[in-house]
Amino acid sequence: MSFPRKEYPKAEGKKPWSLAEAKTKLAAYCAYQERCQEEVRTKLAERKIFGEDAENLIVLMIEEGFLNEERFAKAYARGKFNLNHWGRNKIQQELKWRKISAYCIKQAMKEIDGEEYWQTIVKLAARKSKAVKEKSDLALRYKTSAYLISRGFEPDLVEEALNEVIPK
Repeated sequence: MSFPRKEYPKAEGKKPWSLAEAKTKLAAYCAYQERCQEEVRTKLAERKIFGEDAENLIVLMIEEGFLNEERFAKAYARGKFNLNHWGRNKIQQELKWRKISAYCIKQAMKEIDGEEYWQTIVKLAARKSKAVKEKSDLALRYKTSAYLISRGFEPDLVEEALNEVIPK
């Protein structure tokens, strides 16, 4: 599967950074919250720093511990699951879009507790099935499962959760 190439934002009205200024600004940018390399590249492109200069700054941020893809992936997965109630499929897709390696994605998925994951699916299924105004059980199951799958939960787990929440 191919992902669309991300367009860099226009740098209109933004003053280009010198390399020394970029180093301190990037350190603050990465220290504020976990970032991935693609976000840093985008930030540098906004300030008209490209190519070898950008890559050297990224390497410097990695060496100084400001930038770590695995740490970013783990924090991203935990946050999106705990706060936004996203499923594994959606989290993995977003991490792939951010050009995170398969190894880091695999490590990030280990951050999601299996029992907590199941409880979240059941809770969301129950909440959605109560909110849907359908008389037919088939339509209710369809709309609830479509909602959960769109949130990134696996179809087989969604089916099991629906069997628990909406008995056949």
